[in-house]
This record gives sequence, C-alpha cells and structure tokens, in this order.
Amino acid sequence: MPQPHANRRRTNAAASRGEPRPAALLLLLFAMTAAAWFLGLRFGAPVSRVAVFSASLAMPQGAAQTLQEEWTREETTAAASPAPAAEPAVAEPEPEPERLTDTPDDILRMMREAEADAPNTTRAGAIVEKQYGESSATDIWENITVRNTTPSHGIDIAASVGKSASLHITDPDAPLVLIFHTHTTECYELLDRNWYATNYITRTDDKARNMVRVGDAICEQLEKAGIAYIHDTEIHDAKYTGAYDHSRETIDEILKANPSIQVVLDVHRDAIQQQDGTRVKPVATIDGKKAAQIMIIAGCEDGKVTNFPTWEENLTFALQLQQTAETKYPGLMRPILFSARKYNMDITPCSVLLEMGSDSNTLEEAVYAGRLIGTVIAELLARYMPQAE
Repeated sequence: MPQPHANRRRTNAAASRGEPRPAALLLLLFAMTAAAWFLGLRFGAPVSRVAVFSASLAMPQGAAQTLQEEWTREETTAAASPAPAAEPAVAEPEPEPERLTDTPDDILRMMREAEADAPNTTRAGAIVEKQYGESSATDIWENITVRNTTPSHGIDIAASVGKSASLHITDPDAPLVLIFHTHTTECYELLDRNWYATNYITRTDDKARNMVRVGDAICEQLEKAGIAYIHDTEIHDAKYTGAYDHSRETIDEILKANPSIQVVLDVHRDAIQQQDGTRVKPVATIDGKKAAQIMIIAGCEDGKVTNFPTWEENLTFALQLQQTAETKYPGLMRPILFSARKYNMDITPCSVLLEMGSDSNTLEEAVYAGRLIGTVIAELLARYMPQAE
C-alpha cells in the first residue's frame, strides 16, 4: 500500500546520513522565510512564527539556534518601539445651509416632468418679461414708488412712512403673523420660456403648485427668524364668487383664537395680459436669479368703500414694507397699488395684500420671491420687537 505523502517526503530526506549541503540549507531557509512572511501578512506575526518553528524541527541545530536568536531580537525591538499613534477621527463635514437662491427639490422635480411633457404641448401665445419701476408710479420718494388710483386721496410718502406702524408686540412667542390665501388655487408656469401652451392651467387644488407653496416659502423665512406665525392653507375659491367672504370667515375665526396676531397678509398672484393675448411676467434679477416681482396693495376709504377706519395705518405699514424690501433687494417690488378697495384689509391696522408675480411667472420665481419677502417681513418686524432688558 502506498504511504502517505508526508512519510514519503520524510523518508526521502532521511536517506542522506551526512550534513546538509550549504546550497540546500540556504534554499530551505529562503523557503521558510518566504512562507513566514506570507503567513505574517495574512494572519499576523505569531502565526508566521509557528509555521517557521514547525519547519525548523527538521533543520540542523545551528540553523535553528540562529533562527531563535533572530526572533528574540525582533521581540525586544518590538517591545521597545512605541505603538503607532491612533489616527485622529475625522468629523463628517456639516451640510451647507440652503441658500435663498437654491431651487427646492420638489420644484426641480416638477420642472423635469414638465420638460419631459413639453414636446406634447402646443404654443398658444407669447410671454414677455417686464420689470416695473418708477415709470409705472404716480408718486416717488427715495426708493419707494406708489401708483395712486384713488379718486380723491393724495399721498405724502415721507410723512406716512415716517410714522410708527401700529405694532405693539408684548409676547414674541405668540403668533404675530397670519398668512392666508383668498384665491388659494392660483398657480404658475413651471418652465421659463417665452410662450404659454394651450393646455396651461391657471388654477389648481394642488397645494404644492398653488399659492400655498409660495406662502410656505414666506413662512420658512419667518420661522428661521424666530417670528411666530399661522399659515392658513384652506381653499377659499372653490367657487370664485364669494371667495373674499369665505376667507373673511376664516380670518375672523383665527383672530378670535389668536388675538396676538397683528400682521395679516393675503398672498395672491396677479394676471397681466395685453390685448393681443400676450401675457406679461413681472420679473427682477436678485443675486443673479430671477424672482417674480411683488406688488403690495393698500386700500382706503373712498367713494363706495366705507368702514375702513385703519386704512392710513395700513398704508404706513405697506410703505415701510416696501422701503425695507427695496433697500434689501433693489428692484424686487413693483410700485404699491394704493386703491379704493378693502379686500379684508380692514381686519387689522397692518393688513395688506401681496401679489406675487403673475400667472406667467414660474413657480420657481414665485417661491424665490416668497423667500425674499419673508426675510424682509422678518427684518421689519424685528424693529418692533420688545428689547431684552
């Protein structure tokens, strides 16, 4: 019966009764060193030494003694050498804060979907951009512009803006601002192009696309500034007729439950169309990015408009808001529309209506404008906050 391989190898080595030849010894030492090195890489030094020790049993006594002395020197050197210093932990970089100019992810997604559907749309008419400014105003003082359409009221901008707004803040933690939407379903284009399509919708119940989304952008900035607010997202214009009556019921209910509210903002968008069907988008470039221009509407008693005793206080607030915005973001604001209208602005002495662009602006432009005016509102209100003792 054939013998196992190990016995055969041992038998072959035992056939020579004399001392090993030098060349054979060197070859054996080289093979053992290589094996030890390989095992050390894979399993660590202790394993490699066990392997070499096992092989050294077959070595001559002098060679084995030399190998043992070499191990002793290695252990002494290793014991004397300090352990390598641990690598310092590297902290994960903090995510960059979102900038006002960044386009929100949800809007980017809607834009991509609209681009994919663009080949299926048919052009209906042109869209032109326009930046409204002094040429559209009837009254100008410093950086404040006003378009006065009232039948009988003149306006002294300097005197009115110089007054103190009717803001009496005693509890900064209580809701101070109410944002709502009488025409909640008003919406915007998704793509920035110079035409509108036949299938373009101007109203939607989708709160990710209508005025609620713009109101959210304003509220984000108020929250960052520590301004307490309520954002009412109820749809008041399921039927267009009677929308202001419906929103009035909502406002009354909210103010009754939250008497600390002093600033009430009805956030809309405009619609501007020329006789030939061309639509106009009011736009300004702020920090290199297009923003929908914003128009403040301030009403008054005049003619058939009655029971609006606080209109002059509302006008002061509107002028201060306009001045703050134009100082912070020149070009963002269209001239204030000072008009004989009420639009529920009689509800508090600091109530105004905001027109955030038009139906031809993009949602991206309107939301950017919302972020900007949100920082403006926060800056203005900070002036009236109670000072810490």
